[in-house]
Amino acid sequence: MTVSKHVDVAIVGAGISGVDAACRLQKRCPGKSFIILESRARIGGTWDLFRFPGVRSDSDMFTLGFPFRPWPHDQAIVGGEAIRQYVEDTARELGIFERIRFSIQVTAASWSSAEARWTVETNQGAFTCAFLYLASGYYDYARGHRPEWPGEADFHGRIVHPQFWPDDLDFAGKRIAVIGSGATAVTLVPAMAEQAARVTMVQRSPSYIVAAPGRDAMAGSLKRLLPQSVVAPLIRWKHILLTILLFGRARRRPLRVAEWIREQARRALPDGYPVERDFSPSYDPWDQRLCLIPDGDLFTAISGGKVAIATGEIKRFVPEGLRLKSGELVPADIVVTATGLNMRLLGGIDLEVDGKPVRAADHLIYKGMMLSGVPNLFLAFGYTNASWTLRSDLTARAVCRLLRRMDAKGRKVVVARPPADLRRRPVMELSSGYVARAASVLPGQGDRQPWRVPQNYLQDVAAMTLRPIDEGLEFDKQP
Repeated sequence: MTVSKHVDVAIVGAGISGVDAACRLQKRCPGKSFIILESRARIGGTWDLFRFPGVRSDSDMFTLGFPFRPWPHDQAIVGGEAIRQYVEDTARELGIFERIRFSIQVTAASWSSAEARWTVETNQGAFTCAFLYLASGYYDYARGHRPEWPGEADFHGRIVHPQFWPDDLDFAGKRIAVIGSGATAVTLVPAMAEQAARVTMVQRSPSYIVAAPGRDAMAGSLKRLLPQSVVAPLIRWKHILLTILLFGRARRRPLRVAEWIREQARRALPDGYPVERDFSPSYDPWDQRLCLIPDGDLFTAISGGKVAIATGEIKRFVPEGLRLKSGELVPADIVVTATGLNMRLLGGIDLEVDGKPVRAADHLIYKGMMLSGVPNLFLAFGYTNASWTLRSDLTARAVCRLLRRMDAKGRKVVVARPPADLRRRPVMELSSGYVARAASVLPGQGDRQPWRVPQNYLQDVAAMTLRPIDEGLEFDKQP
């Protein structure tokens, strides 16, 4: 790849968002040349990175999957490798797999207003493009969030982080302590309990945990009566509307929803279990993401006696495990630090516009798809309260619509500029640790359309497809 190489659109990332964008471009903008750059050796992004036991999505596949190639099974919650294979099969079936260039790390990109193009630097040389589409996710693949505790060197066992799961880790018959109470922890604990002697989930504070069927019975029944082309959108919209309903109810009546979630846990756990201690967070539902457990597997593992929860702050590691500040000892041969992720915006790429560095926190996000003041740059940014793909697919469709509009008008450069009276708000309105840690690097959003992402798919469909695609945008003719 040399500097003279030029494409219309360069997509960074070959995960779900990148493949979605490429498939949409190929169908809706057939005259555009494009390439997909992936730093890893395989397609799949997140679903290629994570290899820990039980890894799965906590979003149903009917909304996580592509609307143009619906998930064909009735299993709603599936493992990471099944998701990765689905993404690869989609890329191959729709003819965009050969456009992916693997093991290419994009390090920097600089925009030249004089040339109206991006110059993209990679570990295999540089090239230019008219539009840059960042679909590389929002967290750091190279580093997970890993606090340190006193006494780690004294521990006689092994400490591992789920983001970098070792292939040689044998935990059969071992005592495991999993530090954390988020999505990764509630996935790991029941999966490891199948082979381990005992697993203890060590949580500083509880999370809201909701059980849901792993299989969609309605999907299975309808498929026996109707063609897939009819069933797929029905099931997809069922899940979309249920998610909107639950989120809206949680915002309107948080105390009632919180009690409902605890009541589901009480029914699933043994009589007398201290639900208030282990499953009663100090925040309202959806102030942080809910943790989904398919078929109540975590509750089942607790009821079976192989899983326990220790709620309290860790004081230190000791040779035989973990000592909590309460004095409780959690014995362990292996400690898994399921302590979260680090957010990384813009794929970790150093961006410049006419020689000036682009710092995401200095910008606002337009329709969840562009940074203010940065020309010809698109971002795939998903929902925090629903499937990531729902939002990233809307972005992909909107980008195609915008590119077709620009072609029709003879425009080559587009930039979003916010009005002077726009009030800044956080782009991710969650209190989760990974969001709080990234507050200084996240872009903001506005207090009104088209500078606000409402976290509501119905509102977004209207904003992204019915409103003028060029509202709030500035265009320039080719120099």
